[in-house]
Amino acid sequence: MPVTSPAHRTFTPSAQRPLWRDLIACAQLIGAVQAGASLSAALPQTAAHGKWDAGQRGAAQALSFAVLRRLGMARALLAGLQPKPVHPPLLRDVLQTALVLLLPDAPAHYAAHTVVDQAVEACKRTPSLRHAQGFANALLRRMANRSAVDIDAVRMSRLDARWNHPDWWVQALQSAYPDDWQGLLEVAQRQPSMTLRVNPRRQSRTDYQSALAACGLQSTAPADPLLDQTLILEQPVVVERLPGFAQGWVSVQDAAAQYAAALLDVQPGQRVLDACAAPGGKTAHLLERCEVDLLALDLDAQRLQRVRDNLDRLGLHARTLAADAAHPHAWWDGQPFDRILLDAPCSASGIVRRHPDIRWLRRAADIPALAATQAALLDALWPLLRPGGKLLYATCSVFPPEGTEQARAFLSRHADAIASPAPGQLLPREPGVPGQPPQDIGHSQDGFFYALFTKAS
Repeated sequence: MPVTSPAHRTFTPSAQRPLWRDLIACAQLIGAVQAGASLSAALPQTAAHGKWDAGQRGAAQALSFAVLRRLGMARALLAGLQPKPVHPPLLRDVLQTALVLLLPDAPAHYAAHTVVDQAVEACKRTPSLRHAQGFANALLRRMANRSAVDIDAVRMSRLDARWNHPDWWVQALQSAYPDDWQGLLEVAQRQPSMTLRVNPRRQSRTDYQSALAACGLQSTAPADPLLDQTLILEQPVVVERLPGFAQGWVSVQDAAAQYAAALLDVQPGQRVLDACAAPGGKTAHLLERCEVDLLALDLDAQRLQRVRDNLDRLGLHARTLAADAAHPHAWWDGQPFDRILLDAPCSASGIVRRHPDIRWLRRAADIPALAATQAALLDALWPLLRPGGKLLYATCSVFPPEGTEQARAFLSRHADAIASPAPGQLLPREPGVPGQPPQDIGHSQDGFFYALFTKAS
């Protein structure tokens, strides 16, 4: 596949691999998501079971991203063509994938008859679906006959079809951002730019930009002074094409995530806690900027290994510990921290353009539950901060209960907490996408929230 990560991948037809194979592979992944599994968890399991090679795996992943970005529309079309539930679920998911490939904005160009024939072939090749060959053929031919299906009418008939997000999600954004919600949903449908973080321990941003240009890779540097290590590529590439990637010259990290290190303002020799560290991008960024005594904590021991791997590649070092940040009595040595970064578990609603499965996995009830977890973490970690120290609270969310409301509630509970300057809510942006809020920041970024608290001396 021609790009570096799932977020940047586009589905590319292959002459060596028949479309019916991609339809089945994608349907299996889409089915796993609709059954409640994340795509990142479903992909390796499904690929191993199906003995997919790298090409099949990459194609299935890229096509799944495209379908998930259009799943609301696919569901609405299928419901219109077949009002009764479609069984088994694998047949439903083959049909939904084929319907996406028949849309005017399909992720790849196929003749309509090819999509129909290959979907029928997918049924023929799958024992549990052989009985449905005629049904699939008739249903998809109706879709292929554009005069029989009013696509625009279907799109406007349901919120999830119009915006390809669950109804509750759309309504939450309408409530929180009455002037901006449509732009946020439009950005969520676009592939993000590929953003880099240059390691200043290896070379300057200017020098690395020149190294990129020497390799034929053009980039821009955001004007924001807090993003002084950031470069945004004009076109995404595999990381192997990035000069010095294996040697730790650069990392891939969204611009919004790169605010954390500058905001925390670590100083040489300080004792620092990264309380929910995995996969380690912000951990590494802090260490790139300053020599500190850093403890990288995470509840998941397996994900903590990714922190170590990132640090090893960059030539950095931190103490790592698998433990629950909400229960410091089990791991804290009693010595206060000068700085604490709490990149808290959240809805991830600010990064759905990178992970389109998130929108279909989340439920409205998840938001208050996550907000309760965030509050508990804040309250548990605040006593670990020395007077005069700083705690940075961050979430990759755009929902106010996880951001502005959470910060306000924390300040009301802690009289010794002083609100320090921080960006607050950063909304996702992608240059060139119509309907975005009028403030033009000039660069691509995910949605993030930042609140900085200083403990009174």
